[in-house]
Amino acid sequence: MLWSIRWSMGCRVASPPPDEPDALIPLARPVLGEPEERAVLDVLRSGQLSLGPRVPAFERAFAARVGMPHASAVSSGTAGLHLALRAVGVKDGDEVLTSPFSFVASANAALYERARPVFADIDPLTLDLDPQAAAAAVTERTKALLPVHIFGYPADMPAFEAIAARHDLGIVEDACEALGAVHADGTPVGGRGHPAVFGFYANKQLTTGEGGMVTLGDEALKGRIDSERNQGRAPDMGWLDHDRLGFNYRLSDIACALGLAQLERLDDMLAARTRVADLYREALAGIEGLGLPCEDRDGHKRGWFVFVVQLPHGVDRDATIQALAAKQIQSKPYLPAIHLMSFYRERFGHREGEFPVCEDVARRSLALPFFPEMSEGQLARVAEVLREAIGR
Repeated sequence: MLWSIRWSMGCRVASPPPDEPDALIPLARPVLGEPEERAVLDVLRSGQLSLGPRVPAFERAFAARVGMPHASAVSSGTAGLHLALRAVGVKDGDEVLTSPFSFVASANAALYERARPVFADIDPLTLDLDPQAAAAAVTERTKALLPVHIFGYPADMPAFEAIAARHDLGIVEDACEALGAVHADGTPVGGRGHPAVFGFYANKQLTTGEGGMVTLGDEALKGRIDSERNQGRAPDMGWLDHDRLGFNYRLSDIACALGLAQLERLDDMLAARTRVADLYREALAGIEGLGLPCEDRDGHKRGWFVFVVQLPHGVDRDATIQALAAKQIQSKPYLPAIHLMSFYRERFGHREGEFPVCEDVARRSLALPFFPEMSEGQLARVAEVLREAIGR
């Protein structure tokens, strides 16, 4: 039987076929092949690894993908969130209203500007920020709303836009997990005109290794973000002349070349993710008390990022993770409640019980292996071991 070849620690080693009983099933795996290799080699051979032509080319192609006139490539989704919050005017002493159920970067980005992240509870079905809870948390110091399209499910943007209009607030969308998601009116997530931030880490729908993109409807905001990502340099200024505070948040031409190659196969990768998600739903159906990701509803369409389940009440999550690991299956608690992380407890005095829906979901959430090329055999293994672990 032929085995695939992979590179490990600089050496060429053989790995068993993915459907072998003892083969590791990773939590995530990017889809990379000859198109990405050729794209990177072209940049290496050009000798221009940064501030070259692939950056604007990737920006234009990505902006067109989500139906926006402008986009700015940045070094990470986190960098994009920081620059986008600055662009909508967040500053020292302001409050940014956001979700406690997210990757911590969405809250941390407000702290970079000495603003305070203020949380509100989440919707128990979509797991997105609950608009009613958010509306109740607005104060005179609230400057911006930062809804998160968690796990790729579109947040209720019309509701947040109504809140922002009532209180004259800025909006920044955390779409780092939501490439390919579509709102009920047919607008792609990231295409409503607000600054929206995407991330391109290796487990995302599209990867550049590290990297991110801010989509924008305002040319002036693009100019500001383009300057601030590049140490505050304006387009018409010399190498050593800078007219504002800036950061080193640039994305390299190598990364943008990867992104362009990935964009060309994005539709296929999104379809493959949907296929795996559908197979998971079928394989896990009937496990009593197991919460599956919500179905698309009211015309919304998820852009599949991860497959996260909520374990039945009373099931030991750590023991479940260990049972999966014993069978060479990776899994991870996903995600912890931000307000209960030690840093946020100590800095802001957060305690259990503040956001009960978020806390219940966070205690029971478990991310299962999920990637476009996942085989039916791998998925059946995961489902079987998970079913056994929960049954015990």
